[in-house]
Amino acid sequence: MKYYLNWEGCKSHDGIEKESFFPCEVPGNIQYDYAKMMGWGDLDEIMFATNVEKFLSIEDDYWFYRTKLDFDAKNGEKAVFVAEGIDYIFDIIIDGEMVYSHEGMYTKTEIDVSDKKGKALEVRIHPHPKRPGAVASADTFRSAASQSFKPDSPYGWDWNPRLMISGIWKDAYVETRGQSYISSCEPFYDLNEDRTSASVRFETVCDGEVTYTLSDMEGNVVYEGKDASFTLDNINLWWCNGQGTPYLYTWKAKSADDEKSGRIGFRTLRLVHNGGADSEPATFPKSRYTVPITVELNGRRIFSKGSNWVNPELFFGRITGERYRELLDLAKEGNMNILRLWGGSGLKKTEFYEICDEYGIMLFQEFCLACNNYEGTPEYLRVLEQEATAVIKDLRRHPSIAFWCGGNELFNNWSGMDDHSHALRLLNKLCYELDFKRPYIMTSPLHGMKHGCYVFEAEGKTVYEMFRNGHGTAYTEFGVSGITTLERLKKIIPENELFPIERTKSWVSHHGFGAWGEERWLCLDILRKYFGESESIEELIDHSHQLQCEGYKAIYEEARRQWPYCSMAINWCFDEPWICAANNSLVAYPAVAKPAFYAVKESLRPKLASARLQKINWKNGENFTAELWYLNDSPENTSDTVTAYIELDGEKYELAEWKTGDVKAGTNKLGIAVNFTLPDAPNATEMTLHLESANGNSSEYRLIYNYKGMVKKPKMLNI
Repeated sequence: MKYYLNWEGCKSHDGIEKESFFPCEVPGNIQYDYAKMMGWGDLDEIMFATNVEKFLSIEDDYWFYRTKLDFDAKNGEKAVFVAEGIDYIFDIIIDGEMVYSHEGMYTKTEIDVSDKKGKALEVRIHPHPKRPGAVASADTFRSAASQSFKPDSPYGWDWNPRLMISGIWKDAYVETRGQSYISSCEPFYDLNEDRTSASVRFETVCDGEVTYTLSDMEGNVVYEGKDASFTLDNINLWWCNGQGTPYLYTWKAKSADDEKSGRIGFRTLRLVHNGGADSEPATFPKSRYTVPITVELNGRRIFSKGSNWVNPELFFGRITGERYRELLDLAKEGNMNILRLWGGSGLKKTEFYEICDEYGIMLFQEFCLACNNYEGTPEYLRVLEQEATAVIKDLRRHPSIAFWCGGNELFNNWSGMDDHSHALRLLNKLCYELDFKRPYIMTSPLHGMKHGCYVFEAEGKTVYEMFRNGHGTAYTEFGVSGITTLERLKKIIPENELFPIERTKSWVSHHGFGAWGEERWLCLDILRKYFGESESIEELIDHSHQLQCEGYKAIYEEARRQWPYCSMAINWCFDEPWICAANNSLVAYPAVAKPAFYAVKESLRPKLASARLQKINWKNGENFTAELWYLNDSPENTSDTVTAYIELDGEKYELAEWKTGDVKAGTNKLGIAVNFTLPDAPNATEMTLHLESANGNSSEYRLIYNYKGMVKKPKMLNI
């Protein structure tokens, strides 16, 4: 039985002298509880303007939790204090005596407290790890985390403010355990060659006899017995979203006085060579080839389409299963079948992985390494092995975990790691030993894969041109910046600073200016180039959304057109941990779908008529041209009729009709090219290209129309 405890906490400058105690939420983050006690407000108030900077004054303090060990153990039962995750370096003190010390937030803590009933238990959390010599500047905050397994993002990123958090971030309780307590129980399986039957075995630690039950999704018992190894015939396979049912079986293991349960999904998954990439390089010297990055699920090669997931809360210890589901509902609705769990934002709570199992969302799971050189010192490698072992053992049971990755951008000049780096060699070893069947890659990107770009236009090239000539096997980070909605802006920017936009501290704090280059992420320079000067904040936001929507559609659809050489498109990023004034996300905090989300949702439909465009801005008298394509990454063959027309200034101009013929499952088809001389429309500022599908797989593209090629003359703003 589990006994949940009442907690209070306090702050300490030296780890000895304690300040006043205050109520604490467990699971949670103690800095949030402290902010409530101090009257700093709720999350809305913390996010407003520059209020988050209040936390800078407390980031080097110690923190204490305390509780009373209150439980009721029967004769013969043992009582164990369990903390499923404490962030990050901590000591456990019982009745004034330190009984345990640990570094790491992913290894479960278990301490026998059978004779400690009624005693006081304290958790002392040390200041956040910071590598000696790390420079505290906006560009190098993350380097302070390079000798720890603590996520980098709270140290400061271009979408996450510097807000260092710690605390009991997962459940903590006292558990009473009988003599036949099941210490661990995990199912493993092997599929036969045609994937119709599974040899299942349970690895269980228990002093008593255990009975196993396996039920299908309809609740029918398909196995029951005391034999921990058995064969299951006529199985249903687990498929990712859009490719079939993510079928899950439920298992139970029951002893005389304990029971464990979980779910299992039967599937095979490999990373295989991309189409045409296995011949590269074409000439001598023959050396390292393009990395295999095509997901082959249950023998079927599929296009992986999705987004990068970051921590959806600044205080991620407060995340609930309901919050995860709210966001993952959007990912599923958005026709995504994969999420890259970027290493800098850390691991997620159990509920996240369970929902992804249920929804058929594959996970590109990175370890907590990002954009740093994680030097292989003995102490760092000790902690890395300890924590990575706990992570692999905890997550390997989930069918949603597609493959492991060492971390983000580690083979880059700002990280400096390579194949010889001990940290990455250790992770490879652990994945091989503990999760042999699941693929592992050293980092993202690897040779053939690509990261970038993150704005609609850079160095005179738009996303249309950049990705048309991209030649990437996998685009695992790319973005188009957009301003958030006006309703969101009003929650973070003072009313008198909303418009005209100037470089105030509020806009800087929320990543409008100076987040990545001076103009990012508002990108006012790009907006002026295409639209001139906006006359209101509403007009500015609309223009920003138009570029973000059309930019994302162009990239995702172009990546799909490059199948099978390209097999993956994952934008940066899906969500955000607080309200950002502008960034690359598809979903604004807490779970508000931006217009770009719906644009991406349309572009990721399994079947759709698609246009390959040269650009977004057109003028009268110009020859408008576009290639028509039909994209089909579904498991079904199809055929369709597509009618193309332009809508301009209330007029409809028919361009062409294309009968696609057969478009086989998992293939794309190039159709006809359309050409049309654009007429004069002096009052128009935009036009829409429509591809009308007889089967309902229509698309439309909102384009800029500049009569005589003119835009409004921009005004100079004080930025």
